[in-house]
Order: sequence, then structure tokens, then C-alpha cells
Amino acid sequence: MASPVTGLHHVTAITGAPQANVDFYAGRLGLRLVKKTVNFDDPGTYHLYYADGQARPGSVLTFFPWAGAAPARPGRGETTATAYDVAPGAIARWQEIFAEAGEDVGETFERFGESGLRLRAPDGLVVELIETDGVDGQWTDGPVPVESALGAFHSVTLCSRAPQETARVLTDAYGYREHGQEDGRIRFVNDAADRARYVDLSCDAVDGAGRQGAGTVHHIAFRVPSDEAEMEVRETLLGMGLQPTPQIDRQYFHSVYTREPGGILFEVATDPPGFATDEAEDELGRSLQLPPQYEPQRDRIEARLAPLSLPY
Repeated sequence: MASPVTGLHHVTAITGAPQANVDFYAGRLGLRLVKKTVNFDDPGTYHLYYADGQARPGSVLTFFPWAGAAPARPGRGETTATAYDVAPGAIARWQEIFAEAGEDVGETFERFGESGLRLRAPDGLVVELIETDGVDGQWTDGPVPVESALGAFHSVTLCSRAPQETARVLTDAYGYREHGQEDGRIRFVNDAADRARYVDLSCDAVDGAGRQGAGTVHHIAFRVPSDEAEMEVRETLLGMGLQPTPQIDRQYFHSVYTREPGGILFEVATDPPGFATDEAEDELGRSLQLPPQYEPQRDRIEARLAPLSLPY
């Protein structure tokens, strides 16, 4: 039976000070802040969501901003890079922008016939821009011109402690197939995905176990269209001897988590209900949204959170 997974849903990372996070990801990279809420397990800290102009699954990068978080150590058992689609010619324009600002212009590369730019964000997270035809979803009201703006995810790179076992989970539970190999990198594609289609396995220049901290990915999530589809994937994972969690309501999607054998935390997340459930679509990310269980504590929670200013 084919898996109901349709590509990547979101990537969640750890960062430091929340305002610096907003300044870079919304200001410099021009992503749209689509949700300003709190960590469901720690309401004294923010949970920030960035996405493309339509806040589509497959473009959502989220952060737990933990001020004072120790720097990460890249290693096995981690997601080591998050890549976005950009239009052909965008890389040269981005390098001009960084050069004019006196900033690191990143490293260019060629991978599977596509041109890419590897950046390291101030928090240490590795962000890649990969030129592809047909990129869409760019935010037209953001601070970055649309011809350079980021679209949805292109791919993520996983450095697994057990690559063969990670590959088996990707193919047998999440519906991926091997797409190609290049320089020790194995690419998997989800043919049912209309965006965010690729997952790469590669441990190039990585040695030893990773340590999570500021600038590291906490987990990656895969898309499913419904609760029923999510339960189908959960049953498959159970049948493979893994230990997925029960379904958890995350307000904007429903989630099931699994630590796969290579050490990476995988989530399955539903497309619905989406980010416009508690604020208008044109007002996404403008005000603090709280889960219903924390609404009675709003005054106390807001007093603990530093105000954030948006660069647009």
C-alpha cells in the first residue's frame, strides 16, 4: 500500500535570542512570520513559525528561541542542512546583497545538476538556497524582491547513525524512493509531493555524534492530508518495530513523533487545520496567539516574553 505522506511539512530548530531570530529569518532572508505563539511544553518561551507567502505546508521553518542556549555540535543523528527553492539567477543576487552588507557570501556548490548556495545563519543553522525551475509561493509583500525570494523547501540533509535503517523508514513508511547518488550523498524523492520533495542522506565532513543546541534542527516533519492518513502511517511505523507517540494536537496541525533508528526525530503532521484558525490570513504573525489552555494566563505569559518587532 502506498504511503499517504506527501513530502516535507516543516522543520523545527533551536535558536537563541528571539529578536535576533526575527531579524535574520524575516528581515534578511525575507521569510514571512506566520505564527507567533509559545512552546506548548514551555509557555514562558516563544515558538516562532516562518513560511512562504501562503503559509503552505512544505515551507514552514519553526524555532524554539532559548536565550542562552549553548552552541550545537554538528554530528551523526541530526538534520544538518535545510534547503529552499529559489529562482534561477537568485544566488548571484543574494551574494551581491551579502557582499554589499559586508557579510559572508556563503559557499556555492553544484548538486544533482542544480546550483546551490550554502549559508550559515547567525545562530549557526545551515541554510541552503537551490536554484530550481518553477519555484512558487514567494512572499510578494516581504522585504526581499520576488525574483530573489525563497519559495518552499527544496530538501533536507540528514546525517544518520544508521543510514540503511533511516533509508528503510523513508521508503517503507514515508513513501520515498531512491532518486540518485552523488559524491556519497543519496537522494530520496517523494513522487506524491508537489513541493518539498527531497530528502538527502549524507555525512560529508561530519564525524562523531551531534549535540543539540542553538543552530541545530530539533526535528523534521512530513506531510499527510488528514488524521486518518496520519494513523495509517503510525500503524506502519508500529509494524516496523518503532515506537511512535499517540497523536498530539498542536493546534495548527496534529502530530505523531518517532525517533528513527538513525537517531533523528521524525514527525508526521497533518495539513489541516492550518495557520488561519486563530487569526486572519492577512494578519498572520502580527500578534501573540496562545493555545486555549494558556489563554487564562495571557497577562502573565506576555509579561515574561520580550516584545518582538517585525522588519516589515
